[in-house]
Amino acid sequence: MNTRTLKATSYTQVLQIETERAPQFVDITDEVEEAIRASGVQNGLVLIYSRHTTAAIRINENEPLLLHDLEEFLRRVAPPDLDYRHNDFSIRTTNMTEDECPNGHAHCQHLLMGASEAVPIIAGKAQLGRWQRIFLVELDRPRAREVIIQIVGE
Repeated sequence: MNTRTLKATSYTQVLQIETERAPQFVDITDEVEEAIRASGVQNGLVLIYSRHTTAAIRINENEPLLLHDLEEFLRRVAPPDLDYRHNDFSIRTTNMTEDECPNGHAHCQHLLMGASEAVPIIAGKAQLGRWQRIFLVELDRPRAREVIIQIVGE
């Protein structure tokens, strides 16, 4: 039997991102690739995770017309101007903050998109396809966002 002992390592980096509008696709692929280089991991996995319920992480193509189409798709799926109970501050009593804004649409859009992506690392490189890029997707309003990049492997 051929066995070998692996020396696993982990590396974590937190990105601070200021968004400008919603919806907005912010390409963070270069930052993820830099974190992989800094980690020294040659073979493993990179997890990209949004700490927000109104900002998603997705992989898609960074082509301007497509990004416009995707933004329009999100607006059609859950338009900001629909009636959401989450936005009725006269009856809503939980998870309220001083600067609460009506963002039921952003939560609905996020449900379809998700909070994270995981990408294999082989030979020190994220195994993205030819046109694939990693995006933070702002769904709510312009503001500061945090994305955790965590890399595990050898």
